[in-house]
Amino acid sequence: MKFTNPRLDIRVALGLGLFIRLTMILYGEWQDRTSIVKYTDVDYIVFTDAAEYMNQGSSPYNRSTYRYTPILAWMLQPNITISPLFGKLLFVMFDVLCGYLIYALLMSENTGQTRSLFCASIWLFNPISITVSSRGSAESIMSFIVLLTLKLFQQNEIVLGAVCYALSVHVKIYPVTYCLALYSYYSNESQNSLHTSVIHRIQKMLWPTKENFVLVLISAVTFVLLTGLCYQKYGWDFLHETYLYHVTRRDIRHNFSVYFYMLYLTADSPYSGALGLAAFLPQLILFTLCSYKFHKDPPMSFFLNTFIFVTFNKVCTSQYFLWYLCLLPLVLPSLTMSIRKGIFLIVLWLLGQGMWLLPAYLLEFEGMNTFLFVWIAGILFFLINVVVIGAIIDSYKYTPWGQNVKKQK
Repeated sequence: MKFTNPRLDIRVALGLGLFIRLTMILYGEWQDRTSIVKYTDVDYIVFTDAAEYMNQGSSPYNRSTYRYTPILAWMLQPNITISPLFGKLLFVMFDVLCGYLIYALLMSENTGQTRSLFCASIWLFNPISITVSSRGSAESIMSFIVLLTLKLFQQNEIVLGAVCYALSVHVKIYPVTYCLALYSYYSNESQNSLHTSVIHRIQKMLWPTKENFVLVLISAVTFVLLTGLCYQKYGWDFLHETYLYHVTRRDIRHNFSVYFYMLYLTADSPYSGALGLAAFLPQLILFTLCSYKFHKDPPMSFFLNTFIFVTFNKVCTSQYFLWYLCLLPLVLPSLTMSIRKGIFLIVLWLLGQGMWLLPAYLLEFEGMNTFLFVWIAGILFFLINVVVIGAIIDSYKYTPWGQNVKKQK
């Protein structure tokens, strides 16, 4: 297929992606009215209830299980004053904008129109992103902020990039895993230092530069201001529900996490809290290694750190997959993997989910005791994810990032 007008082609893809999502919203309304199994995500009901509390002048945290920044409840005020569908429309708009940002990021790297449009389409027509956003999940907002952060740093807009990065950490805590990679990206390490010792390279990476100073200062000030304002308004409830809960969380409901069954069996143990905290150790080690190895390529380090965070996390649901799937199109041009191997890994990844979903369905809807089978399926899915991560790293070929934009400036 030959593309002749870049703007027209991306507009068609964006328009079609939006149309599909709007159609799914309408379908969801029909399913909610006619089926026992609801299409709308339960979190959307939580968001709406929190927005209603805020609209009444109360705290959104009066709604149990609302564990998000109050900014989200504020954004969804039109759910109460205009239409309960407003939030879904907002989420699908952010979802489509993610596709545009993917396209813009790749075009700025001279990836080429055809490949850039193809990579953006992987997101725009991904059934997972379409379904999650149209069901009323707010993950598309998070994906948008992370991609916008990358776009700003690609353009060397350090101040705005730092503000956007701090906002992403405020909204969801997991982007804090990018801090070392971002800091190291602006290090003094040169190509000549690649032939020096590891210790020397680490010293060069950690030695502060002007860019590092600005990045850390602006990010810290922005995060403190956002957090401080929210704390002043909602106090301890905000801190606990938005941040501390996720650190100490020991979710014993069935999910993809390899730790699920252990946490379920030790829920009443006096050591359960220590076990939950110990689960962060493998993540911390892998974050450090990947940040060191791929710090000169922020999309790759962001992608790997997110993939590792989700795979090794104490809690893992389908919505979490979007955190790294929105970054996958950005790293595809840097992979030398064959199409056959890529398709095999995709099928393997989907098969792993299918093996988990069957016993999970029997547990959730049929009331069968399939906890052990859910855990075994979770282990298999975990191993599949490890294989996929390893295959991506093996096929990765470094290409300088952000250089084309810098040259244009």
